[in-house]
Amino acid sequence: MSERDVADPAAAAPPTRVILLAGPSGSGKSHLARASGLPVLCLDDFYKDGDDPTCPREDTLGIIDWDDPAAWDADAAVAAIEAICRTGGCEVPRYDIAADRAVGSTPFSCDGRDVFVAEGIFVAEVVARCREAGVLADAIVITRSPWKNYARRLVRDLSERRKPPLTLLRRGRALMSAESDLVDGLVRAGCRPLDARSAARALAAQSGATVAREPS
Repeated sequence: MSERDVADPAAAAPPTRVILLAGPSGSGKSHLARASGLPVLCLDDFYKDGDDPTCPREDTLGIIDWDDPAAWDADAAVAAIEAICRTGGCEVPRYDIAADRAVGSTPFSCDGRDVFVAEGIFVAEVVARCREAGVLADAIVITRSPWKNYARRLVRDLSERRKPPLTLLRRGRALMSAESDLVDGLVRAGCRPLDARSAARALAAQSGATVAREPS
């Protein structure tokens, strides 16, 4: 066997890698991702359609449990991340939360950057898979006060009319009580726990940008 027949690990490395950015709903991860100046993939766009029979239901609220990973298509998300890392872009779904379904697709491109951010609440489901695929640059979970997250989330969801107000209030209280377990699970999955300012600095280090002001 000649030297040319031996695989070169460096040559097989993908030209682009991903920073997985997680945090409870309302923690400001979307704001920090956008402020970094890096291309941002919204992992929430990989939710399953609301009429998918595999979606779990939240009996207390009488709706689909959108905070259960089973409501999310991890395989499709990982496939998109790997495609972006190896080719620089791909077509990704465009999800309408109010309609509970994808309403089309849109092209995603890294625009020649060698790193991009993928942010969402289900990062724990894909950290190990991205690491095994050799495409992981970093994995971060943002830690903030649960009360601040509750307030920010409620203002956002009401302004965007994501769900009826009563549903948003009840869901917000349930999310706040489960927040500690969510963060602990992300840490166990391999994410670094950082406050908002430290997370902004970590993203800036990857992009070469000035540290953005973290959300209050």
